[in-house]
Amino acid sequence: MQEKVLEIRRLTKRYGDKLAVDDLSLDVCAGDIYGFIGQNGAGKTTTLRAVTGVLAFEGGDILIDGNSVRERPVLCKRMTAYIPDNPDLYEYLTGIQYLNFMGDMFEVPKDMRRERIETYAGMFRISGDLGSLVSSYSHGMKQKLAIIGALLHEPKLMVLDEPFVGLDPEAAFKLKEVFRSMCAAGSAIFFSTHVLDVAEKLCNKIAIIKGGKLIASGNIEDVRGDESLESVFMEVLENDAR
Repeated sequence: MQEKVLEIRRLTKRYGDKLAVDDLSLDVCAGDIYGFIGQNGAGKTTTLRAVTGVLAFEGGDILIDGNSVRERPVLCKRMTAYIPDNPDLYEYLTGIQYLNFMGDMFEVPKDMRRERIETYAGMFRISGDLGSLVSSYSHGMKQKLAIIGALLHEPKLMVLDEPFVGLDPEAAFKLKEVFRSMCAAGSAIFFSTHVLDVAEKLCNKIAIIKGGKLIASGNIEDVRGDESLESVFMEVLENDAR
């Protein structure tokens, strides 16, 4: 039986009268690259923010490595890395200052931190830019910096909102390789995306959310059957329009 890294149990979140996430449950296990797809406003980002402890919720619970996000928020955050769709970094810091700040936050030993920064900065080709202010970075460079910062403490669970937006093809390829390497070592990846082709090729599991409700989830082969993921997703939308 696979170890459950993330357990979402009957998650419910409201914004005033709007039910943003409705009784949603799913498990993400060690080794999973789990794609989370749905239209804009379907509840993807709300779910991800609840998982990472950024957003409070009214109903249900979320467990990370068996620990409740409600009851043990600091412990859960220590095991998790979160990259939103538009990383809000400290622009008055240089890139290396930001990475050292992240290393300090997660108490990553300096030797280990230095080695990981060197490895990932080289991988994503921003080594020569780490001395520059974050305010001078392009969107893609900020995305790469956020990714490196998230990887420094080797998270058990990595949660990402549209992680490939703004990345050049080489960086996107390298990030996929990092995902696979992390999962081979026992971590788990849970990310939202609008790029169905990426989800179909990269993920071993998929979940489709619509109007705050989980429509389908599980092994990608079971969810799509004999069709493409794009066809299954369009069928979900067409059924909703009838």
